[in-house]
Amino acid sequence: MKLYPFLFPLLVPMAAHSMDAGPSADDLALLATADVVIIGETHDNPAHHEVQAQIVAALQPAGLVLEMLAPEHVSVLTKDVQGFSEAWEEAGWPDYEMYLPIFTASNAEIFGAAVPRDVARASYTEGVAAHFDGDVALFGLDQPLPRDQQEQRLDLQFFAHCEAMPRVALGGMIEVQRLRDAMLAKVAIDALEHVGKPVVVITGNGHARTDWGVPATLQQAHTDIIVKSIGQAEDGNAPEGTFDLVYDAPSVDRPDPCETFK
Repeated sequence: MKLYPFLFPLLVPMAAHSMDAGPSADDLALLATADVVIIGETHDNPAHHEVQAQIVAALQPAGLVLEMLAPEHVSVLTKDVQGFSEAWEEAGWPDYEMYLPIFTASNAEIFGAAVPRDVARASYTEGVAAHFDGDVALFGLDQPLPRDQQEQRLDLQFFAHCEAMPRVALGGMIEVQRLRDAMLAKVAIDALEHVGKPVVVITGNGHARTDWGVPATLQQAHTDIIVKSIGQAEDGNAPEGTFDLVYDAPSVDRPDPCETFK
């Protein structure tokens, strides 16, 4: 079985908060004011996907962007939504049945924003600016991150990799994260231009954070785009970063990801 780091939540201690299990009518009204709504998740938590499907059903977006879906697979998916599970799971993502209700909750046009693995690998060693398929300057990829943000990101990667890799060797992971943020932002803008608003983006919590994830990248590119972002917690432990809304769900039983480093 292949193990991919993006399937596991970051192993960073967090404080408990009181959060709702899902959106209220007021929350949905707030989200309806946005051009782009970004809904984070822990990938293997089915309750997070139920919330995503609920919001998609309520908003009935014009476009639906997914981190998990390769652009070349969109036509295959749309021709046979029910039968796409094998291709989905071959890509290493959790059970397709958790995601299926998101696809069937609306008639949104679907857009894939997955970064090919060979491109991600090249970005790890050569940097994001060399491999982003878009306007590097528009998304701020021609500039280094602020020092304090770079240090915070290194800390998060260090914890996410169970403190088993040298912290100084994890800079490439940050480049890949920036690449994925920029690709999601680029595809969200393409969707807005192609089908109109609202556009919903389905992605991991790390990409949904407003302080440096996809929302910040979108704002870097187009300050007039109205973005709302949702993080999803487990057992009251809020995901790292800032969000417009945060919902909570029970955690799921999962293997200890640090076992792979022992």
